[in-house]
Amino acid sequence: MTSSSRRHVIIIGGGASGVLLTYQLLHRPTSDLRVTLIEQRPDIGRGIAYHTGNPDHLLNVRASNMSALPDKPDHFWRWLSSRDAGAPLCLDPYCFVPRRIYGDYIASLLEQQTANPMDARRLSILQGTCVDINEGPACVSVTLDDGRSLVADTVVLATGHDTKANRPAHVDPWAPRSSALIDTDATVLIQGTGLTMVDYVLSLLRDGHLGPIVAMSRRGLLAKPHRHVDALQIDETDVPFGAGINNLLRWLRDLIDRNAAQGGDWRSVIDGLRPYTQRLWHELPRASKHRFLEHTRAWWDVHRHRMAPEVEARITQALDSGQLTLMAAKVASIEPNSTGARVTYRRRGHANPLEMQVNTLVDCTGIVKDPRATLNPAVRSLFDRGLARVDPLCIGIETDRNCAIIERDGTPSCRLFAVGPITRATFWEIVAIPDIRNQCAALAALLVNTAREY
Repeated sequence: MTSSSRRHVIIIGGGASGVLLTYQLLHRPTSDLRVTLIEQRPDIGRGIAYHTGNPDHLLNVRASNMSALPDKPDHFWRWLSSRDAGAPLCLDPYCFVPRRIYGDYIASLLEQQTANPMDARRLSILQGTCVDINEGPACVSVTLDDGRSLVADTVVLATGHDTKANRPAHVDPWAPRSSALIDTDATVLIQGTGLTMVDYVLSLLRDGHLGPIVAMSRRGLLAKPHRHVDALQIDETDVPFGAGINNLLRWLRDLIDRNAAQGGDWRSVIDGLRPYTQRLWHELPRASKHRFLEHTRAWWDVHRHRMAPEVEARITQALDSGQLTLMAAKVASIEPNSTGARVTYRRRGHANPLEMQVNTLVDCTGIVKDPRATLNPAVRSLFDRGLARVDPLCIGIETDRNCAIIERDGTPSCRLFAVGPITRATFWEIVAIPDIRNQCAALAALLVNTAREY
């Protein structure tokens, strides 16, 4: 088969999800697919998570669980060990390494393909922004912002987390800290108390910030820290698949209590549940999914997505010194003035409004949760053309269990697929590498097998 007759897959998004899928497509034993990877940033493998240059921004998963390859669980650890020429960066597989280092690892997965002329014939990496996707009866066409047009047999969205448009008067938490020009003694109000807030506080502290920092969210919850514990072995037959949210949470609390009575840690139970979370979500009744998102999600997130111990130490020190304050409250209004803004807010459980004067506001409330609010032109084009639809809970584009994008009329596409966080409506737990690597391996197998049928 000549290169021109090879079936062609275009992957939109060159962050971790896109690179992992590309690697799987090129390395499956029977694969002869040609792959084009489109990324708007100059570097691949970074995305939002791994583009940071701050060495204080650590992975929130231990190194032993961060292999990009499902069939080689120690792949990242071995790469990390071989990389350390002098003092080792990581003393054991339970360590948490800087995210920028992990970005280097993800990028390294495709280095062989770009360096080897034979392999390079099967892989093209283009820098640009996809602005339109159109599916025809025999192919899919993709248009980039510079006017280039490409045609493929299959297109896969791997666009990762979709960040929100920066709110007026707010600092963009994803922009380089140097662009914010925050005075060292400024009072900073951060809206959101999740891991994005933690990252921003670490950046402020690293830059020598001395002023007060207030982090505010509806519940004022802070991510829990990791501990050196192993996952509890949970028998699949003991998991109450299909139960309503109340019964499911009751079962989980009972399991945590029983484990604690035997000297165990709640983290072991949460980690032991990980192999079953996607099936639990899939079989959870829709009404229970809605209740989970509204009332339980915040508590699940702080226990499930935890801080590295080193990060916990820095945040605890800032809290104990009084420089950082966590507040369960909701902003009612923001009135910009000559020195920043006057913020009116209500504490949780209180009716009376309070005010504070701040110099800088930072929006760390997270990613776009409703895909209809996306600014991504590729996703917008799918909605506009009826080639995709939002799921009933409005948390992601709708896909089937094989990652095929569901069109407006409810039909799964044969040519349009998606991987990574954009598929959370179907898979829910699909934001961390251990979950994404399995999803990418499964989709690669499907696409390769489909190509063999032609």
